[in-house]
Amino acid sequence: MKIALAQINTDDNVEQNLEKVAGFVERSSISGARLVVFPEATMTALGTNLVSACKNYGSSWRASVASLAKQFGITIVIGEFEEAADGRVRNLAGIYFPDGTRSEYAKIHLFDAFGNKESDEVEPGTTPTVVEVDGVKVGVAICYDIRFPKLFAELSRSGAEVIVAPTSWGAGPGKIEQWETLARSRALDSNSFVVALGQADPAVTGVKAAASSPTGIGHSLVSDPFGHAVIELGKEESLEIVELDLELVQRAQQTIPILENARLGY
Repeated sequence: MKIALAQINTDDNVEQNLEKVAGFVERSSISGARLVVFPEATMTALGTNLVSACKNYGSSWRASVASLAKQFGITIVIGEFEEAADGRVRNLAGIYFPDGTRSEYAKIHLFDAFGNKESDEVEPGTTPTVVEVDGVKVGVAICYDIRFPKLFAELSRSGAEVIVAPTSWGAGPGKIEQWETLARSRALDSNSFVVALGQADPAVTGVKAAASSPTGIGHSLVSDPFGHAVIELGKEESLEIVELDLELVQRAQQTIPILENARLGY
C-alpha cells in the first residue's frame, strides 16, 4: 500500500489552508499514492476560532475536499471540525473517498493535559472507526488518542492493518521523544502499521501559530508492526511517499500475537 504523508502547517485562513491541501493532494496522486494523510486541525489551526470556521466554511470545506478526492482518485484523511449541539465543536478526521463518499472519526480522548483543556471547546467522540482503502482496513485515531493503547488494540481487533493518527502535537521538554515512543509502542501493541502524521513546526515554517495551543512539532513517522520506524520526517513542511509492506502485519501477528495472548481484556 502506497501512502503519502502531508506534513504541513495551517493557520486561521481556511481558504489558504485549502489551497495548500490541494497542492499536496495533487502531488500525492502524481506519486501514485492511494491514500494521503494530513494533520489534525488542517481546516483551521488549534487556538483559532473553531466555531466561526465551522459556521463560515464547514460546508464549502467538505465539498472542496470531496472534489479533490474524486478529481485525483485518492483517499484523503484530513483534520477538520464541525459544530456540536452544545456550542462546542467536534474534532474530526474526515475520510474522503474517490467515489465521492465520506466517513469520519470523532476524537475520543480529549487533550485535558499539560495545562490544556480541549474539552472546553470540543465534544468527545464515542466510536472507534475503521474504513477500507483499496481492500486494506485502516483505523483512525487523532493526536492524544495515541496515549491510549486499548483504542489501538480495538482498531486492530476490528481488522485494521494500518492505523493513521492525524495530530497537532504540543511542543515542550521531552515531547518529541514521547511522540516517537508512543507511535512505535502503539504499533507494537496492535500488530499494525501506525502512521503518526503531525503538523509541521511553526517555529521553523514561519506560519503564525497560537502560542498557548498545541500547534505542531513535525517529526511525523511511520512505524511498522515490529516498532521499527520506516520513515521519520523533520520539522519543516514536507511530502513523503511510503510503501507499506502489509505482509509484516501477518508476520507480527504470528510472531508476537499480542491480542491473541491477551487475557481478561488486558
